Order: sequence, then structure tokens, then C-alpha cells
Amino acid sequence: MPNNQASAASVLGQIGLPEAVSALAARQWDVIVVGAGHNALTCAAYLARAGKRVLVLEARERIGGANTMEEAWPGVKMSPCAYVSGLLHPLVIRELEMVKHGYDFTPAVNGIFVPFEDGTSVQLYEDERWEDEVRRLSPRDVDGHKAMKAVFDRLNAVVRADADDGLWVGNPPSRAEIESKLAGDDEAINFLFNWSMVEFVEHYLTDERLQMAYLGQGVIGSRCSPYDAGTASIYYYHYCSSQGGYPGMWGYVRGGMGMISFILCDIAREAGTVVAAGVPVARILPGEGVELEGGERIHAPVVVSGADPRMTLRLLGEDADTGWKAQVESIPHEGASLKLSMLMKELPNFTARPGTMQPHHMATIDTPLTKAEWQAGYAAMLQGKLPERMWTELYFQTAHDRSVVPDGLHTMSVFAQYAPYKLATGDWESRRAEAGQITLNSIARFCSNLPDAVVDMQVIAPPDIEQKVGLTGGHIFQGEILPQYMWEKRLAYKTPMDGVYLCGACTHPGGGVVAINGRNAAMAILGL
Repeated sequence: MPNNQASAASVLGQIGLPEAVSALAARQWDVIVVGAGHNALTCAAYLARAGKRVLVLEARERIGGANTMEEAWPGVKMSPCAYVSGLLHPLVIRELEMVKHGYDFTPAVNGIFVPFEDGTSVQLYEDERWEDEVRRLSPRDVDGHKAMKAVFDRLNAVVRADADDGLWVGNPPSRAEIESKLAGDDEAINFLFNWSMVEFVEHYLTDERLQMAYLGQGVIGSRCSPYDAGTASIYYYHYCSSQGGYPGMWGYVRGGMGMISFILCDIAREAGTVVAAGVPVARILPGEGVELEGGERIHAPVVVSGADPRMTLRLLGEDADTGWKAQVESIPHEGASLKLSMLMKELPNFTARPGTMQPHHMATIDTPLTKAEWQAGYAAMLQGKLPERMWTELYFQTAHDRSVVPDGLHTMSVFAQYAPYKLATGDWESRRAEAGQITLNSIARFCSNLPDAVVDMQVIAPPDIEQKVGLTGGHIFQGEILPQYMWEKRLAYKTPMDGVYLCGACTHPGGGVVAINGRNAAMAILGL
């Protein structure tokens, strides 16, 4: 990174223009990367390290896309979208020397905690402690839970998502190729391609509460019901990689999730990449470069889009290949996720396990829904209505990392479903507070200190995600991740347009903070 540039973290990603646009336009470039999300920055870093002259252009003033960070309240640093790390590929971490540049991961080894309305609860630890928890809740389900873990292990042995030569690295295999590797293992094939999340839990578990504990894992970020075919694969996707040497582990990045993008920006700039923020691209010109909103043209034979495919399609305009356009338009892209950032005086006190700093606060916490509530909430969302109750998943950065808040305060990041992209009555400006209250009430029914412990909160609906971080439709994965849109059905890195590539979550292996998408795209460009 040039000596005259501050680290991206020191300015919370608002890196500005390194030089005038006219000067950038006058230089010779090998590659222009559109967007500065974590995958785009990863791609740029690999290309620059290979000797390419790379320019990254970000429309917004702050880099990082959906994985960024901002000062949500004075002295409080939070990511508005991505909260926890679990899919960031070990190969990228190692090759780009991210730890050396400040990547510091703390595993959330206490698994998932789920309270129930009858006053019981379960903490599904990542280690052997899960067995005592399941036995206390439902002794008859211990063997089924072991079988559920076993099918994960069998699938992982084939997919090897976190391996240097696993199925997430490089071009994707086809479904037929994967099924041939799983020949004879009908459970694994059904898990990866066929089962709904309801079918999955009912296959292995009998206790209604234990089934409820898992249902939300099959719809995270997707506009679908846990009764929909293929949703079990979403659960698998989120837990098939590893972090810090722990399989299926999620956890926290010191300083906040935006640090991943900020570190990747610094690595890319150290390798010679020029990253410019606040420079919107108006058009992608295949084989020529880009045209900016100000009318300036910057030339390069290769353009890599980190933007979502619908945005990329708009930037290409009439230059888009008709077949490719049809594929993009066939992928569902409306999100159904509601994001809440909360500033708190203390962490939630769950009546099932009292206390405001307990082992479950070091875990992910889910507030469950019954199967009937899932169906009702999904039906309401399809009609443009807010559900009566939200499923929520809660994350507590400050239980692991006090560097992001002043003394005496905590943060709680909430991921909730379902939130319609378009409301049938009113709009999000007038009903945002109502949605926030429904979500808070959905959590508070399990707690003795809510809403009193909440100082303030921010509510981000799908249209806000679209406007805030540039994801069309507010879909956090740049499009659906059900089986019919995964593996070889994901959009290819190389498009049919001359010199135009993709590197975002719309490519293999999928969404989340993964970064291997960016590496895979770079390798495709380099012919490796």
C-alpha cells in the first residue's frame, strides 16, 4: 500500500480518491474491477500479485459492500449487514496472509442456543457437550442427532469445501458429478439436493422443540419456506466450511466484520491495485473498459464485476448477451431478510437460563417459530404483509470483542425473517418502526430485560439493503441459493461478453463472506 494512504480500517472504509479521475483515465490498466466488496477486493489482490495493473472502482463512499463497517452510534462500530465469519475460505486467508495483516478470528465455540416458550432450552454446542443438552431435552433423539451429524461428515468428506482442492475451489462440478461421488448414500444426496428443512429435521429428530431449533437454518437469506424442497441444502451450505481449524464454526472478527474487507483492500493496494471510492460506473463496455457517470471513459481489456448480476446487466445494457441475460433474469433476487442493529445497556437476560453474560451469550442465539408460525409468516410475506412473529438469529460481537463499543454498552445484531421487499400497505419508511417492534417482541418473549435494555436500534429492510449496499432486491446472496441455482447452475466467472467477468456471490460457490469466489474469478482471468 502506498505510504501516503491510510489503512482502510482507520477511516472505516472511506478511502476516497487516490488521484483525480482524469489521472486514472489517463493511465493504462489491464483490469478494471467494478465494486469494492470483499470478493472484488480478493480478485483484485490476486490479479495485482500476478503483475496485472488493476483499478477498483466503488460507487459508494465506503468500500466493503455488504461486508463493511460504520459508526452506527458515536463510538460504536457495527456492520449493517454481515455480522459473523464462518465461510471465509482458509486458502484465501493463508495465500493473502490475512492474519499478518490483522485478521483475528474468535470462534463461537458455544454453538447455537435456543429457548422455548415452555421454559426449556437447548444449547447445541459444537463439541461433545451437545449430547448432554439433547439428552436432557429429548433423550430419544440422541441417536437421531448423531445420525444427523454423521450425514454432515459424509457430505463434508466429498465436498471438502474448505480444502485447497475441494469442490469450492475453481470451476464447479455438476450435480451429476457430485451425485456419482455420493453413489449409494441416499441421505447425503437428499440433504444436498432434495429435502426441505422440515423433511430433514423430521427424518432425524422426533421432539417438536428440537426440530424447531433447526428450522431457521434452512431459510437463512432466502425467500423460501422451510417446507420448500431443497432448503435443507441451505443449512448444509452454511456449516460445511471451517474457520480457525474448526469445522462448521462461525465466530467473530476482532474490530468487526468489516475488517475483512478493509484488510483485503490494504492487501490489494500493497500489491499495486488502485482502489477509488465514490466513483460510480455508468456502463460496462465489453473489450474496452467502463464509462463513468461523469462521462469519462477508462480503458482496460478486462472488466470484472463484483456487482450483483442484475446491476451488471443494467451496466451492460444492449451489450448483454441475450442468453446470459435470460439466465440472470431467471434467478430470484428479492430478499426477505430484516436486519436490526441494537445498542444495549446489557445483553438479553433469557428466562430459561438467567444472566446477562452466560455461555449462551458466546453462542449464536435463535428464537424459534413453530411450523405453523413458519407457514403463516411465509404466507404473509408473499402477500406483502408483515408476519405476527419473526424468526430471529442474534449475534453479540461485544461478548467476544470490547473494542467496538464504549464501556458500559453492548451491541446485538439481529437477522430476522420474513420481511417482504414490497409492502402491500404503506411503505418501509412508514412501517420500519413497526417491523422493528415485531422483531423485538419476538425476542422479548424469552427475556426479562427487553425492551428496557435497548438504548436504540436501526432497522434495515430489503429495500434498504438494496440502497445501502447496492444489492438489487435486497437479496444478501446476489440471488437465490437453493440447489437449482447452485454448483454448475451458478453464473460462470467468464461471461459471453468480450473480456467481462463476474466475481461476486452470484458465482460459485455462493453467497456469504466467502472470498473464494474472488480468487476463482482471478484464476479464470489468469488462465490458471
